[in-house]
Amino acid sequence: MFERPQSGETAVLVHIDFAELADNRELDEFAELARSAGAQVQEIVRLRRRAPDSKYFVGSGKAEEIAAAVVASGAQLVIFNHGLSPSQERNLEALFKTRVLDRTGLILDIFAQRARSHEGKLQVELAQLNHLATRLVRGWTHLERQKGGIGLRGPGETQLETDRRLLGGRIKQINRKLERVRSQREQGRQARRKAELPTIALVGYTNAGKSTLFNRLCDARVRAANQLFATLDPTLRRIELAPGTVAVMADTVGFVRDLPHELVEAFHATLQETRDADLLLHVVDAADPERLQTMSQVESVLRDIGAGEQTVIQVYNKLDLLDDTPHVDRNPEGDVERVWVSAHDGRGIDLLRQVLAQYFVPDMVHGWMHLEPGEGRLRARLFGLGAVLDERIDDYGAWELEVRLPQRELDVALASTRRAEAGLRPA
Repeated sequence: MFERPQSGETAVLVHIDFAELADNRELDEFAELARSAGAQVQEIVRLRRRAPDSKYFVGSGKAEEIAAAVVASGAQLVIFNHGLSPSQERNLEALFKTRVLDRTGLILDIFAQRARSHEGKLQVELAQLNHLATRLVRGWTHLERQKGGIGLRGPGETQLETDRRLLGGRIKQINRKLERVRSQREQGRQARRKAELPTIALVGYTNAGKSTLFNRLCDARVRAANQLFATLDPTLRRIELAPGTVAVMADTVGFVRDLPHELVEAFHATLQETRDADLLLHVVDAADPERLQTMSQVESVLRDIGAGEQTVIQVYNKLDLLDDTPHVDRNPEGDVERVWVSAHDGRGIDLLRQVLAQYFVPDMVHGWMHLEPGEGRLRARLFGLGAVLDERIDDYGAWELEVRLPQRELDVALASTRRAEAGLRPA
């Protein structure tokens, strides 16, 4: 849309510590983000400041030092682990004579590479255009020139105004398409609610193992890789929690600290699955020594998208990297707080299934029921619910049914046939 310096993948990374204590985890994550985007890191410049500089963000002296590092390393790109204003990006590009990318632009680039579905590509493009809309002023001299030539002399439009108009039109077009996507997703959610299908959403920090766990639980084949944002497009699959009890599980995009606001806005349709879920499974990397910080970041994003009040069960994953066994932690009231599993080798998966079954079907009853020949209506109702596991007929034509179903459904079936009691015997 406008001229920029020559593109490239070799990069110099810039990280500033504004806090009193240096956060090595934040720098490591930044470097991993750059590599996930395909950058070939030549050098990492780390410095400490109390506040950003208004012109160069890093101060003129350090900016000259970074410029020298760019020349020495032959880097074609400088990436900042911070949000830069349009004027700061313009000033830095003029000084470095190369492209400058901030943290938001870096994450948007990764998302653009990972998007596979039509919806995902639309959401990423919308986020990129919203980000670009504030940065058209950083264009080069042709943006300030009037169109010229035969038939084009006179007032006309500047190139900048043309770019803004075209960009605004494309944003409106994408929003209309995404509105149809939201409508389709809402119809799906209404159908699940009508069918009384509970929804479980997997959330967590990126690279915590959500997709691997999703594949284990749902026997799915979602792409899982040891990299940041390996999964971008949401996936829904059915999962059988107990005989006759089915739920829908959603695998969502992983979170990261300082998730760009443009992404939160653009991925409204995707994140709606998280907000509307009956239960959130917060997948945590149990082997991460700084897992409490990543958990705090996830909880912050959940609050930002309006899912802060949802019921959450923590799933401590990657147990295969620890010297521990699968187990369940409960609070003083007896409610499940966390389940320790390994999605990699499958340990604890059955335990997690049991926890989910107990959460959604806490009052299952299982036993034998005696029905007289005149109670065919109740028998048909139980078969219709998929609750009959076995059936025998005695010498007098009465039915002996082995049933397993929620107590609530049994009560409704008995009330509809005006039978006072179930008469269940142990199975």
